[in-house]
Amino acid sequence: MSLSKLKIVGAALALGTLTIVSAHAADKARVRGVVESLNGDTLMVKSREGKDVRIMLKSGWAVNGIVNAAVTDIKPGDFVGIASVPTDSGVNGALEVLIFPAAMKGTGEGDYGWDLKPKSSMTNATVASAVTSVNGPTLSLTYKGGEKKISIPPGTPVVTIGNATKDDIKPGAGVIINGTTTGDNMVESDRVLVGINGVIPPM
Repeated sequence: MSLSKLKIVGAALALGTLTIVSAHAADKARVRGVVESLNGDTLMVKSREGKDVRIMLKSGWAVNGIVNAAVTDIKPGDFVGIASVPTDSGVNGALEVLIFPAAMKGTGEGDYGWDLKPKSSMTNATVASAVTSVNGPTLSLTYKGGEKKISIPPGTPVVTIGNATKDDIKPGAGVIINGTTTGDNMVESDRVLVGINGVIPPM
């Protein structure tokens, strides 16, 4: 993927993160689900809540892929986005990990509330160090104004961003879409993140 395209994706993902920070903006929406159909610029999605959501795609809309990666791909200096929840140990436990391509380092940097699960947060930060144990690695993350430790239990989904085309947006494919509500179960957006080879975007 070209540097310019990665910067565009970075801006889109950063916007998605800021959507949650501005939770009072009721017109913002994040849709997770599977594709039912794509006809022209109209995408129908069955959301994870079981609703049929109509996505009206703006002129010039783009698509990016979410592909599998491995926890062993994570190394100090990498920039990652990790959704996590508090645990009894005092160290947050990861729900998913997104490894950003190098060109997207700094995208949406910070620690924010997230809507993946109750009490979840999203931390976009640089990996300072990793300590591996039988329970999986624990990452020390740094971001502007703070730092955080997050453990990655075995089986945690780990993904990165890859190439995709509109042909990948087919029935049954998993998608995540950030956009703006335009009516009951209707959302307008200019970008689709779609899972490749059966991947369900875990973010």
